[in-house]
Amino acid sequence: MRRLMLLLLAISATPACQAPMPAADPQMAWVDLSMPFPNDRVLLAERLDRQRLSEGRFFQVSPGSHELVVRFDYEANGGGGMGLMDGTTVRQCYLTLQYPHFQAGQRYVLEARSMALTPQARLYNTARQIVAEASEYYCLM
Repeated sequence: MRRLMLLLLAISATPACQAPMPAADPQMAWVDLSMPFPNDRVLLAERLDRQRLSEGRFFQVSPGSHELVVRFDYEANGGGGMGLMDGTTVRQCYLTLQYPHFQAGQRYVLEARSMALTPQARLYNTARQIVAEASEYYCLM
């Protein structure tokens, strides 16, 4: 079953990886997505201001305040259920981040990571300063 899920994920991700990234609009702010650790699997832009996005590789937002929701999948050790505490499981989480000061023409990086069973997301500006952190999350198992 796990192999089938990985195969379906690989097939669905292949076209998106091959499509070129659009040019950044200088009137908008651009948010790249990043996963720094090897146990991280998927980081996708899901919603912008409560509207589902068709492109999951980045956010492009107008200046001002916005709410970003990302899907973050990562491997976690233990917690296999049914009393089994060994092995690896993949957690699928949704993290919400709000930032009131997006600026036109600026590039930001939204970085997701997992700390044990707790997912985290931080938004960095071009000076690599943390400007916002995820305010809430929920995970499916």
